Amino acid sequence: MSDSRGRLVYGIHAVKTVLDRRPEAVDKAWLQENAAGDRLAGIAAALEAQGMQLERVSRSALDLKTGNGRHQGVVIEVRAAQEFTVRELEALVVDRGRSLRLLALDRVEDPRNLGACLRTADASAVDAVIVPRTRASGLTAAARKAATGAAETVPVYRAPNLARTLAWLKDAGVWIVGADGSAQRSLYEYEWRTPLAVVVGGEGQGLRRLTRESCDELVAIPMHGAVSSLNVSVACGVLLYELLRQCPA
Repeated sequence: MSDSRGRLVYGIHAVKTVLDRRPEAVDKAWLQENAAGDRLAGIAAALEAQGMQLERVSRSALDLKTGNGRHQGVVIEVRAAQEFTVRELEALVVDRGRSLRLLALDRVEDPRNLGACLRTADASAVDAVIVPRTRASGLTAAARKAATGAAETVPVYRAPNLARTLAWLKDAGVWIVGADGSAQRSLYEYEWRTPLAVVVGGEGQGLRRLTRESCDELVAIPMHGAVSSLNVSVACGVLLYELLRQCPA
């Protein structure tokens, strides 16, 4: 997917979140011609208030632009949110102190899964998401759409080496808990505490060996049916909400 496609945000909720959080980042906007509805009208008014020239186009043009994504009649192009630098990550660890909550994703390559994980992270009070620099999805248009605005609210740090980043966090006093189906302890038996980083493996692969060895604890999600694992975004939801239950934000 090209750079310009990666900067597209579409869908009413995702676009509204950008306008609420970073209206100055919008470079272009397209609305479906003859489309009606109060929410679209509100978005059009907000864009025009920013001095944005709206381009009215056909639904088929928006379908083409988004790769047949569910655009709901509105597409914008934004300047990509800056990824966290290592200094910003360090500052976050210091500023949040004992309240810190991080999510680390090991090789999540499907952009829709990344977006769904960001959405879950936003909902469960996670401060930032850490992903590897290689063999992991970037914030493509599909990821932003799946995130429904969370790509604009949850900082992402792309680690040159995930295992080393986890080791640094451990040295900084952050507890590292990994999700692993072979772990002896259930996540419901574990006593969660912050500051903490929850580490979840990618689609069908789980945690890499070095990532697993970087964890202080491993916990399993109980599986009582025929399937052996959950989708990564579902697994994140189970883990992060158990953390939130035991350690309210």
